[in-house]
Amino acid sequence: MSESAQQTKIKKVLIANRGEIAIRVIRACRDLGIASVAVYSEADRTALHVRYADEAVFIGPPQPRESYLVAEKIIEAARKTGADAIHPGYGFLSERAYFSQMCADEGIVFIGPPPHAIEVMGDKQTARETVKKAGVPVVPGTEPGLRDEEIIAIAPSLGFPILVKASAGGGGKGMRAVHKPEDLPAALASARREAESAFGNGEVYVEKLLIGARHIEFQVLADTHGNTIHLGERECSIQRRHQKLVEEAPSTFVDPDLRRRMGEMAVKAAEAVGYVNAGTIECMVDKDKNFYFLEMNTRLQVEHPVTELVTGIDLVKEQIRIARGRRMGPTQSFLEPTGWAIECRINAEDPYNNFIPSTGRITSLNIPTGPGVRVDSGVYDGYEITPYYDSMIAKLICWGEDRGEAILRMRRALEEYTIMGVKHNIPFHQNLMNSFSFIAGMFDTKFVEERFSMTTYEESPSEEELEIAAIAATLFAHRERQRASQVVTRGERDTSNWKWVGRWERMHR
Repeated sequence: MSESAQQTKIKKVLIANRGEIAIRVIRACRDLGIASVAVYSEADRTALHVRYADEAVFIGPPQPRESYLVAEKIIEAARKTGADAIHPGYGFLSERAYFSQMCADEGIVFIGPPPHAIEVMGDKQTARETVKKAGVPVVPGTEPGLRDEEIIAIAPSLGFPILVKASAGGGGKGMRAVHKPEDLPAALASARREAESAFGNGEVYVEKLLIGARHIEFQVLADTHGNTIHLGERECSIQRRHQKLVEEAPSTFVDPDLRRRMGEMAVKAAEAVGYVNAGTIECMVDKDKNFYFLEMNTRLQVEHPVTELVTGIDLVKEQIRIARGRRMGPTQSFLEPTGWAIECRINAEDPYNNFIPSTGRITSLNIPTGPGVRVDSGVYDGYEITPYYDSMIAKLICWGEDRGEAILRMRRALEEYTIMGVKHNIPFHQNLMNSFSFIAGMFDTKFVEERFSMTTYEESPSEEELEIAAIAATLFAHRERQRASQVVTRGERDTSNWKWVGRWERMHR
């Protein structure tokens, strides 16, 4: 079949989501001249994504299981409005293979991977077995389908500590760290109950818990013409209870050789399931830079903006382009990441009180702006934060020519960011951006839980951390002094930044 025959026209996209990601997709549609349709629950009648879309369809009560998670209501909304494509965003139905199949059965383009890829990669155990056959390293662990007594018998051979994990789902649900054999039976029972409640699937397995490990992921894109590429790594080790709080691209821990090897692995893992569209290969990397496949998220990630800022590639527009049957825009040889980007998830939660979620009306809101600052948000002054959905208020993303500038820019943006009426975690991010360990890039997935405190200014840095942080600060200050001393006379042109200016304009036009 010729390339032109494979292409599909998309004139109207329904976004099966809410909040900031719905707005993000609507904006990409507008850039492409495509009409958009929002869906909303009773709690979201006045939501920003409803106002911003060209059309909006009411789908039911506030509870997600009665609205955003009801695939039939989403399909009916697409039929009603004549939408010929659906973008699932992330969360809700985005990683449900049956929803992707329902779209296909209805002749609606699903802007995401095919059902088979979602099904295989959506089950962690099946995903592990699939990529292992393709030669991708995985964390040592048990085989799928074992009873508790079989897992208990095998666990000592893995060596403690180990991690009990739900086969389905994610977001830290159904996960338990076990440091002693006698604690394993209770952990298995607890994880199974939570997994059954959260995902309707109580299947669990165990794997070796890597101490001092980093959580590093690779963004991949694949089209229907056999092209699969990676767009570099994202550092996601700043997390709490397996929930990411801060992400950055690139990673201070990844050297060029490790990046090359992990990138090749990510492409190989995606190709193992015939993947199409945008996805993320998540890995654990130990202190010796041995890396292991963790899972694949078959959707757009919350943290995708950091990749967009360093590559200049609009990932949502690429998703739509691929769904249309066209070849993706970027190629591996074309990619030249520039600068450094950091994303802070601004959540309605109290960092001084065990991060308890906060609800209520935003009574005052001031959003930071300026060079290199991006805010993806779905709230406004007077917006009501309800208990029905995720606590995220916004994503604050800052770009700099290097990591030092990105951190300083993030500090400035956090200082400018004002939210009144609800508790929020901006103070946490401010403390983190001043942390010697963070500045020095010396952290792992347990850093926030074990070595960071909101009650003190600093987490007692080691001499090595202080030295590295001081060197980083000195180098950045030296670079700024050099810039200040350079004077461009009238008529002279400095073309050193032309490449990035063009990239920035492509991202924001």
